[in-house]
Amino acid sequence: MSPPCYITFDEPDDVQKDAGITQLWKVTQKKTDDVLVVSIYDVLHDSSHELGIDPGLQKDGVEAHLQKLLAEQITLLGDGHTLVRREYMTAIGPVDILARDSVGAAVAVEIKRRGDIDGVEQLTRYLELMNRDPHLSPVQGIFAAQEIKPQARTLAQDRGIRCVVLDYDAMRGLDDSDSRLF
Repeated sequence: MSPPCYITFDEPDDVQKDAGITQLWKVTQKKTDDVLVVSIYDVLHDSSHELGIDPGLQKDGVEAHLQKLLAEQITLLGDGHTLVRREYMTAIGPVDILARDSVGAAVAVEIKRRGDIDGVEQLTRYLELMNRDPHLSPVQGIFAAQEIKPQARTLAQDRGIRCVVLDYDAMRGLDDSDSRLF
């Protein structure tokens, strides 16, 4: 039954009671008036538990988490990399991370959970703009994501952008990648 729905609890009539039905639940779809009737014959166990205040949906592994972890572990991009700042502001929006490589060259990092072509296009726009700044130029690009789609990887490599796959669990210290086979 697709939402929006509402449920009503009805008493069974005499014929239903004789058949052993103790409760009737009716779920009605508001838009179509479809009705699902659930006949309850026996309740084996019924309990209720107070779970406290609902914290709401809390998503784990969002871009902000990846950005924070990568900023703390900037050497995942390569030996000698150093963090300049997170959320480096440009005229068209913030680059997730601005870093320097081992020789001091500027590196712009765009972070995504799922890396697709749109993310590569976004980083390309940032790089074009940042390479106009004589204090930063030349700026290298790194496209970092938990998963990078093949088309995005191909486009990034064609544009001279390096791709880095991030292992979120390993970055959080929850997964020992050396002790697993795959």
